[in-house]
Amino acid sequence: MTTDPGAPWLIVGLGNPGPEYAMNRHNVGFMVVDLLAGRVGGKFKRAGKAQAQVVEGRIGPPGPGSRRVVLVKPMSFMNLSGGPVNALRDFYKVPVGNVVAVHDELDIDYGTLRLKLGGGDNGHNGLKSITKALGSDYHRARFGIGRPPGRMQVADFVLKDFSSAERKELDYFVDRAADAVECLVIDGLERAQSTYNS
Repeated sequence: MTTDPGAPWLIVGLGNPGPEYAMNRHNVGFMVVDLLAGRVGGKFKRAGKAQAQVVEGRIGPPGPGSRRVVLVKPMSFMNLSGGPVNALRDFYKVPVGNVVAVHDELDIDYGTLRLKLGGGDNGHNGLKSITKALGSDYHRARFGIGRPPGRMQVADFVLKDFSSAERKELDYFVDRAADAVECLVIDGLERAQSTYNS
């Protein structure tokens, strides 16, 4: 699956809408696209009929090296992310290879980042929904949150806020994830992986 340098990129932060979920581990995708929106100088607004909020802008150096991006926060709740993402992909005429899903990942240590193209959903309901709608050939920016401690259920763990210890480094890790997404869009997957896949 190749990307289309002339087409816009759809960068989808996964999370749940509402202030009660804002600092949950499951909402780290929202945190990353919120930061990217600040970098492009945009504010999220409702996207027509699609159940999502969007910001349109450009990232990268001014001129031909910059890339048009549409930042997306689905407002459908995590398990139904695929519908809004597919509607926006269609509206903006974005090839599947130019879609990036930014999401929490249980099987990676906290703060560790992994960029990849395609693959399974690893039980992540947001990815499951997007894959059902688009197929699996989209990019993922996987933000490690680690496994739940002791016997805590996965669902309880991901819907809890980051711990106070984790929050000390959270801004740094979110900033780094935003850098990685920019690098992926501007310089390609291989360059981004060699720089950010720690």
